[in-house]
Amino acid sequence: MGMNKNTILGWATFIMILMGLLLIGLGAFRYRDVSGWGFAATGVGFLANAWVFNALKGRV
Repeated sequence: MGMNKNTILGWATFIMILMGLLLIGLGAFRYRDVSGWGFAATGVGFLANAWVFNALKGRV
């Protein structure tokens, strides 16, 4: 069974949501100094990209 564009975008969205939540969790619980803010900001960026990928499903 081959994957079409929507399936690939769905998997990419799922993986990016997981990575975004992982990075936010690292920033909140593991690194309590300035580097935690960087991890959390990167996690928010991953979630924003996942939102864009989810919006592109069915349109590409």
